[in-house]
Amino acid sequence: MGFGDTVQQAIHAGTGVPRLYTAALQAGLGPSGAFEVLRISRAALATAAQHGRGVPGRSNAMRHFMWQAALTARFGLDAARSIAMAQEAGSPHRRDSRADEHNNAAGQAYGAEHADELAGLTPSEATASLVPVALAMWESGDLVWVSPRS
Repeated sequence: MGFGDTVQQAIHAGTGVPRLYTAALQAGLGPSGAFEVLRISRAALATAAQHGRGVPGRSNAMRHFMWQAALTARFGLDAARSIAMAQEAGSPHRRDSRADEHNNAAGQAYGAEHADELAGLTPSEATASLVPVALAMWESGDLVWVSPRS
């Protein structure tokens, strides 16, 4: 990976919070909804880091699944899709984005199907309740990751 790739990754990572907040506003969620999107994103990141570590790719796959399931349950499929697309926009790693899109879609489907169970939970409660589901989906191959090229 060259210097230009490293700079592009840093820019993409460093603009994540403003990108998510702006995407939420553009999805019509308003400032309080946009703030809730950030809370859900933080909860998914923390929960996946805690429960997904130790196996390459699992934490990232779980994070995308839980994040989109919680967003879909709380704000609906259109808003969750819009926010997910904004997050992947400008990503320097197309292969990784395809895996993220797959895991996002799995989360969206689960969140839509289980909205009544998830929507009333706090972000931390929602992501915690999704851990066993995400782990089972990982084990069954329903969540995917991109292995590094040798």
